[in-house]
Amino acid sequence: QVQLVESGGGLVQAGGSLTLSCVASGRTFSSYGMGWFRQVPGKEREFVAFISASARSTYYADSVKGRFTISRDNAKNTGYLQMNSLKPEDTAVYYCAAKRSDMGWVGTRPNQYDYWGLGTQVTVSS
Repeated sequence: QVQLVESGGGLVQAGGSLTLSCVASGRTFSSYGMGWFRQVPGKEREFVAFISASARSTYYADSVKGRFTISRDNAKNTGYLQMNSLKPEDTAVYYCAAKRSDMGWVGTRPNQYDYWGLGTQVTVSS
């Protein structure tokens, strides 16, 4: 069982930056692939970024490529999402997700993940 807790959300002006954190419970975080997703009311949860358990592989949605950076520190059981050049359309609740995974596994769909945090709100004002 893994519990995930996100933090770091808030209100920021367009062009600004935020860094989200996702702290995982348990001693085997390094065995879990991790993803970030976001959701706005009335829309489906949307893939943002993925990082493999070893941190050797990362993937991004086209909408955030070049602006967001996903990373992790397995020694601290923590994943991060650095968000730069934020736009109003980035406004959403951001969720981190995890799944125990083998080398080569990539998760870009919500139904691929077993564990979810409760989310953190990011609001970007114009």
